[in-house]
Amino acid sequence: MKARPLALCGVLAALAAALLCMGGMIPGMVFCAPILAMAVLLPALEELGPKTAGTVYAAVSILGLLLSPNRETALVYVFFGWYPILRPKIAALPSRLLRLLARLAVCNIAVLVLYGLVLRLMGLTADLLESVWYFNAALLAAGNLVFLLTDATLARLTNIWHWKLKKYLYQ
Repeated sequence: MKARPLALCGVLAALAAALLCMGGMIPGMVFCAPILAMAVLLPALEELGPKTAGTVYAAVSILGLLLSPNRETALVYVFFGWYPILRPKIAALPSRLLRLLARLAVCNIAVLVLYGLVLRLMGLTADLLESVWYFNAALLAAGNLVFLLTDATLARLTNIWHWKLKKYLYQ
């Protein structure tokens, strides 16, 4: 009985790693590839639970850092790829406003840590500090919007997974 979950996790990890590698090869996929790789975690999360999905996330993060031609794509996945595992806990919060604030807090903390680390390691902080403040604020606002759209997409994909599973099981 252990072979089936192991095979599922292996295939999902390989698919997510391949998506991250494509993100480095296809222009414009730097941010799309990590989102698609996050969606690949959903079957492992729904079928096998958060611990197994966390293991798949860790494996994909390591593979992405080792194999992806674009390090930014892999780092975006490292900092945001765990979100599908956290998303059900945020969705269980009682207030709609509280859920929104929690999602935005997760996004902003991850963005600030990710790009703070990347810019410090690459020595590009002078360029960021010299740019106009409202340009940086607009980029952060756009990132928040994309994150909220990603959250809505993950919710819909989860609902589709449950609907298809119920349809399959009860026919």
